[in-house]
Amino acid sequence: MNLMTGLLSSYIPIAIFIAIALVIGLSLLIAPFAVAYKAPDAEKLSAFECGFNAFDDARMKFDIRFYLVSILFIIFDLEVAFLFPWAVSFGAIGWFGFWSMMVFLLVLTIGFIYEWKKGALEWE
Repeated sequence: MNLMTGLLSSYIPIAIFIAIALVIGLSLLIAPFAVAYKAPDAEKLSAFECGFNAFDDARMKFDIRFYLVSILFIIFDLEVAFLFPWAVSFGAIGWFGFWSMMVFLLVLTIGFIYEWKKGALEWE
């Protein structure tokens, strides 16, 4: 019996973690319904994901800048995602890993400045 209680007590942190995760998750799901200001109008209910109305003619002209900005965001966002594994293993990779990441960030910064100077991030 003592072995069983010792085994079960080792799972207490996991049970606490799951309970806290459930409480936080459920509160984040319920909170918007309780505290959100509800005043829908035509502008709030309009489509905003694609940059134009979804039910117009399929052959209409549309502004390509929306897609350019979204692709640039995805590219730079994915490149910044490489920082997380680097930060986790920072102690093990040493100075070579540090300077490799500095070169990577320098190239990323140069690319960002290039896109900025070319006007790819300007909406108008």
